[in-house]
Amino acid sequence: MFKHLQQYAGDPIFGLNDAFHRNTHPRKINLTIGLYYDEAGRIPILPSVAAVERRLVDDPAPRVYLPMEGLQGYRDAVQRVVFGADSQAVAEGRVATIQTLGGTGALKVGADFLKGAYPDSEVWISDPAWDNHHAIFGGAGFPTRSYPYYDPATKGLAFDAMMECLRGLPSRTIVLLHPCCHNPTGVDLSREQWEEVIAVLGERGLIPFLDIAYQGLGDGMEEDAYAVRAMAQAGLTVLVANSFSKNLSVYGERCGGLSVVCGSESEADLVLGQLKAVVRRIYSSAPWHGGHVVAGVLNDAKLYAQWLDEVAGMRERIAQMRRMVHEQLTAKLPGYDSAYFLRQRGMFTYSGLSQEQLLALRERHGVYIIDSGRIAVPGLNSSNVEHFTDALADVVSVVTH
Repeated sequence: MFKHLQQYAGDPIFGLNDAFHRNTHPRKINLTIGLYYDEAGRIPILPSVAAVERRLVDDPAPRVYLPMEGLQGYRDAVQRVVFGADSQAVAEGRVATIQTLGGTGALKVGADFLKGAYPDSEVWISDPAWDNHHAIFGGAGFPTRSYPYYDPATKGLAFDAMMECLRGLPSRTIVLLHPCCHNPTGVDLSREQWEEVIAVLGERGLIPFLDIAYQGLGDGMEEDAYAVRAMAQAGLTVLVANSFSKNLSVYGERCGGLSVVCGSESEADLVLGQLKAVVRRIYSSAPWHGGHVVAGVLNDAKLYAQWLDEVAGMRERIAQMRRMVHEQLTAKLPGYDSAYFLRQRGMFTYSGLSQEQLLALRERHGVYIIDSGRIAVPGLNSSNVEHFTDALADVVSVVTH
């Protein structure tokens, strides 16, 4: 019956991760997958999360189905964290929010919702992009195309080319944007650049879809949400997919949210109904445990403050690794411009390494970076950063010369 099907090639990142585990190099380093590791190389259980889980164990409740839109306390917390406690759009009831199966689930629900609302639109995604963005929107039936974003020459933002592209897009084109910690490049827009983007989005009647998966790991919880809040304040209709996987370290609990900022409360009610209809067709109900854990942390003033401190510690550790890499490479490779480690933000850095250099890193040094050259910075720590910079200095020097 199914012999005609094509073999699934697998996800390249997960495949490379498997290859890392098979490698026997004594000092191997895994910089492939987007997970936050602590200084000891472990995925942390945040104390704020552990406190809520102890409460759930001590006071057990039936694991009933949640409503299609998710847990109310969770949805309220999403709006407060993403849009701010003083958001006018939230206060006016103009934001429709649902609990989703992680950030990926939020993108999928948003894609299906938009396909019903604007079936003839195209989706434009940054170049380069997280590969799954094209897969999700393509799977929903949208043609996907790329707008300029990364400038290999500067390892920074190709802002002028990006703006020229956006100005030429037809009305109701869907534009996928990262408010902070761009995946895969780590290259973000300044506030002034965001203001220019917002003006063009409004003038052209474009539909921004913001994917904020790393809030708090760039410049701060409030700072990283600037683009989201500025678009809401500017009166744009905007979709926002957010994830708590990284900043709460609850990856497998699948905790995300999808919010749609609308023009009125009545419009938000219509949108919420359609989002629920999409959810019903896919998975019916969001996770009970993850929902209660996130809501428990974010709706408890003491635990919320503790969580902000925990995220600040994660953010500072990433920044410290960036500084250490830059300092060591400056000493080991005087002619190599490693300043991009400092300019880029969040969990990822785009190295610009060639395929030959990446292969040499794996084969000679056991250092695994995905084929795009994206480095997952939290995989570095004070115990392995010296080996990483030695390896990078070796392959850059040997392959270059």
